[in-house]
Amino acid sequence: MNKKLLIICPYPVGCAPSQRLKYEQYLHYLEKEGGYQIHISPFISPAFWKIIYRPGNLFQKIFYTLCGYARRMQNLFVLHRYQVVYIHLWVTPFGPPVFEWLFRKLSKKIVFDIDDLVYTKPSRSISHRLIPLIKGYQKPIYLMKHANHVITCTPYLDRFVQQYNSHTTDISSTINTQTYVPVNTYTNQKTLTIGWSGSKSTAPYLLLLHSVFKRLLQQHQFNLLVIGDESFVMEGVPVQAVKWTAGTEIALLQQIDIGVYPLPNEEWVLGKSGLKALQYMALGIPAVATAIGANFRVIENGVSGFLVNSEDEWVEQLGQLLSDAKLRQTIGANARKRVEQLFSVQANAATYLSILNNLVQW
Repeated sequence: MNKKLLIICPYPVGCAPSQRLKYEQYLHYLEKEGGYQIHISPFISPAFWKIIYRPGNLFQKIFYTLCGYARRMQNLFVLHRYQVVYIHLWVTPFGPPVFEWLFRKLSKKIVFDIDDLVYTKPSRSISHRLIPLIKGYQKPIYLMKHANHVITCTPYLDRFVQQYNSHTTDISSTINTQTYVPVNTYTNQKTLTIGWSGSKSTAPYLLLLHSVFKRLLQQHQFNLLVIGDESFVMEGVPVQAVKWTAGTEIALLQQIDIGVYPLPNEEWVLGKSGLKALQYMALGIPAVATAIGANFRVIENGVSGFLVNSEDEWVEQLGQLLSDAKLRQTIGANARKRVEQLFSVQANAATYLSILNNLVQW
């Protein structure tokens, strides 16, 4: 049987974490082991992606947005050729679910892949730059109700989707452990690096640790490496802020001795799959994370990382890790093993393939 898969996604391949560290990692496997012919149709073109976060360029952004809608119009005429249409987040970004309705009517089978709580409005505590592209908050709800299968990424999100659709699979963001290779030597014969990886839109989360870092600096020497927001500064804290690129991501993460993953106590956070912690853990780097949401399933507290609530707990756990190289090594080894067993591409590839194959055979 000639199996064809159409992927409808917001972003170009290799750009956005919600795609890059979820289904994009499995495309080769689906082609080689599943025999699928895959066509990918992003709404945002590579040219649009280069300017989308830059201020200005209004007319270019309007033009590229219209091009995205034109691309979706073209998609309507070929949907019938595919056994499965895989929709990530939404079909189009604005307004009511008109295109989502059309895609449902014209597609044989639909898989809806939802990442984050994109059906809710993020708190104003975070300057979320994707808000202009996700204002169609009813689109995800429509797709939840009408997809043949829904792939979620956290237990909280899976329970929410179950209100509308019983055919769900909770698959976390995953890590390719063949490319994420631990290199840390776990020594205190140097100035240690506490690290954080994210984007400009999520960098304000790191400011939650400002007083924690200032307290730590009274007893420990360390540098703070911020990956993803090259303009980030924190008064009184030695910061090295660098731009994220796909080519340098792993090498930059490998410079970290201790990874931090601070989050506020907000509903929006419950859609986060713990990706930052997983990246640290896959590289054998001990992670300290806020005790909330999916972090409880990613990290075994005190075994493969640390889950904390209060400022004092942040200071205590980070202080222990800065002082004790053997503790960093033990936690790092346990973390790597946990990712390999539960959160690696190798451990989850068959699940993706079985979802598609079940729909094709249905």
